[in-house]
Amino acid sequence: MRLPPLLHRRHILLASTAAIALAACGKRPPQAQALPAEASVLALGDSLTQGVGAKADEAWPSLLAERTGWDVINAGISGDTSAQALERLPDLLQEHAPALVVVSIGGNDFLRQMSAETAQANIRRICQQAKDSGAQVLLVAVPQFSLLAAGTGRLSDHPLYTALAKELQLPLLEGAWAEVLSNPALRSDQVHGNAAGYALFTQQLFDFVRQQGWHG
Repeated sequence: MRLPPLLHRRHILLASTAAIALAACGKRPPQAQALPAEASVLALGDSLTQGVGAKADEAWPSLLAERTGWDVINAGISGDTSAQALERLPDLLQEHAPALVVVSIGGNDFLRQMSAETAQANIRRICQQAKDSGAQVLLVAVPQFSLLAAGTGRLSDHPLYTALAKELQLPLLEGAWAEVLSNPALRSDQVHGNAAGYALFTQQLFDFVRQQGWHG
């Protein structure tokens, strides 16, 4: 049966809208798989992950383990660049077989004014290797900061993290480190948190992993 012109146009419009919606759904990040208690979680990063500026049990991997019951491995090494973290990653994946990898790296690249393009390429490889191992990946944005920027308290995330999250379809925790490192009350020095800063970061991270469905 042939539709009247007006209904025919409406039919085409609805069909086109449905096709666009289906295409958009295909581009959404895969739904997170909930992690059981004692699941292995790898925290890959630098001094902010290691917890410089606070006690070992006040670093965010320790605090996250307390909140979730997960076995969170603190693989943060002070001074590490994205290239060094990438070099360490294969052994860490083999040793711990993590269900989730939290990637928070790049700050030392920015502080040393190294190539942002190289940092982005390294972090892309880190995320891809973690995904290829079977782990889920959570990317954490790091501020585009220098010592001067940290001193003025005007920090914002480097745009490479948003670009990578879209490209690789990864959940991205935004603004958490920028908030901590912009507030002198939450820092032990210009580029590290203190106990209160790491506690705030952990709260934001915990809220995010619950929102994503990794923790009930």
